[in-house]
Amino acid sequence: MPFEPIELPIIILRFLLTFLPAFMFGWQRQKAHKPIGFGTFIFVSVGSCALAITALSLSPENPLPLLGAIVTGIGFLGAGALIKTADKIFGFTTAASIWVFAIFGLLMGVGEYIVAFILYALIWAVIIVDRNMEKKGVGSYQRKVTIHTNALVNLREVASLLGSRNYKVLDFEIDKKTKSITVVYLVEGSKEDINHIPENLLKKEWADSFKIE
Repeated sequence: MPFEPIELPIIILRFLLTFLPAFMFGWQRQKAHKPIGFGTFIFVSVGSCALAITALSLSPENPLPLLGAIVTGIGFLGAGALIKTADKIFGFTTAASIWVFAIFGLLMGVGEYIVAFILYALIWAVIIVDRNMEKKGVGSYQRKVTIHTNALVNLREVASLLGSRNYKVLDFEIDKKTKSITVVYLVEGSKEDINHIPENLLKKEWADSFKIE
């Protein structure tokens, strides 16, 4: 199969059209303290773009095998964004975003600009709606809550401050010498319920420290 290089101005244009949107989206995810930041999204998208350009150059009549391998392979990177707790897995949106941005880079690389930007607009629409729903407390959210006490208190009293009936004890430790308790909960509830946990704990003298993740 003859090698048919793509003109340099077209290559530069495709890289720029891939890099800038990926940077904007990745920066937003970075600001939102997501496990995957802007660097990963840029690398995934521009890397996919580069491979798509290469596939078109090496095999313009049938670039699909290489393009398909990219989409499949990027799934392993997305799997790394998943966070597993005792009984739940988080990070599906981030993992899916990585996969979608690989496709975005491929579309840019093969010159399907309209399809690529429609996809990009849909990605932003989903993220914006999801963020607004989270701000309004719509849906259920999970946080790991670690509480350290300076007294031996009843665990029922501690759990009553979580603001939700849906919780699970992940770890529990009692120190008789220091008369302290360390308990780790997985709490599920609305964003409003989660936000009330620090307020409730600050009112208790026995609450030595706490951490919400």
